[in-house]
Amino acid sequence: MAIALVCTLNPSPTPSSSDLLGSQILTELARHGVTGHAVRVVDHDVRPGVELDMGDGDEWPAIRQQIIDADILLVSTPTWMGQHSSVCQRVLERLDAELSEKDDAGRLQTYGKVAIAAVVGNEDGAHHISAVLFQSLNDVGFTIPAGGVSYWNGEAMKGVDCQDLDETPETVTSTTRTLAANAVHLAQLLRAANYPPS
Repeated sequence: MAIALVCTLNPSPTPSSSDLLGSQILTELARHGVTGHAVRVVDHDVRPGVELDMGDGDEWPAIRQQIIDADILLVSTPTWMGQHSSVCQRVLERLDAELSEKDDAGRLQTYGKVAIAAVVGNEDGAHHISAVLFQSLNDVGFTIPAGGVSYWNGEAMKGVDCQDLDETPETVTSTTRTLAANAVHLAQLLRAANYPPS
């Protein structure tokens, strides 16, 4: 099972390029028998903080349970000023709490789970953002597959979004296809043989 955390700044039902690319990745994962769904984080009251539950109506615990139940986590973010979105940053901050959550063998509960990324934007930033995401997600226990990101960057200082294209460029489509295949392959290996006890 897979969950996509879509970190657009736009609440539903506003169209979102991050949601579009995330959906394309979920479609490719489905070709490998992986069921999945997307959560648009901005639609939920995810409180700032680094605890599992920040109380007072915090909706992160329910989202977090979906992450724990999944084999693959996709984080999909737009690019703003060359950086990932503030919504994405909040997700990373909330995932920090996973450093204190261990299974009966002493492993982080995120061990054995695969994390992948999707980045969209009208300026450069995809490599920087994926590097930040990969390090952050690995820090809290996720494993990153080869070719773990698919991205689309439009021409600098222009106003065309990924969702405005008549069709997705073949380079993005083929990258997404490889990303899905590698993520599923790695998830299957980890499910069969998780990391050793700590």
